[in-house]
Amino acid sequence: MSQAIASRPLVSLAMPETGAARLLTQGFLVLAGTLVLTLSAKTKVMLGPVDLSLQTLAILLIAACLGTRLAVATLLLYLAEGAMGFPVFQSTPEKGIGLAYMAGPTGGYLIGFVVMAAIAGYAADRGWDRNIVKLFGAMLVAEVAMMALGFGWLTVLIGTEKAWTFGVLPFIVPDLIKVALAACLVPAGWAALRGLGIAR
Repeated sequence: MSQAIASRPLVSLAMPETGAARLLTQGFLVLAGTLVLTLSAKTKVMLGPVDLSLQTLAILLIAACLGTRLAVATLLLYLAEGAMGFPVFQSTPEKGIGLAYMAGPTGGYLIGFVVMAAIAGYAADRGWDRNIVKLFGAMLVAEVAMMALGFGWLTVLIGTEKAWTFGVLPFIVPDLIKVALAACLVPAGWAALRGLGIAR
């Protein structure tokens, strides 16, 4: 197997090489990804006073499986759905919908999701999704980038101290756990496929 083929993300195993079938498959994967993101946003885990979703875990897994281009396309379509007023985000419709919601406290994190997908997908494109250590490092960078954008926008809205206290600090440990979980699941998936003779 060539290095180019070996470095493709997981989705390449089921992706037609060319033609309309490839485009249809890509479109289906992107649309399905937005559904997964919506479901993960609505799946809430209570950790003390903090209301967490599984969305960052879903983003990391989608990016690692789809690669940069399809992962970013998935996140952009997801944001477009939200901008059009579909209740795809964690606190919609109860806390607003559309662009008004996106300009609120979560706006920086939403933009950060795209950056997160790009970084994790970039790692998968280079074959790092086979190595737990490399993938964890890339996903950690993706997580920090997302949190930095969220923190930056919150700082504009509510000030630095409150942004750190309410927008970053409660999420550090839970998000580290999600990064570690994603970094373990994807290489484990590759190992299982190799064991079945489906991948190398």
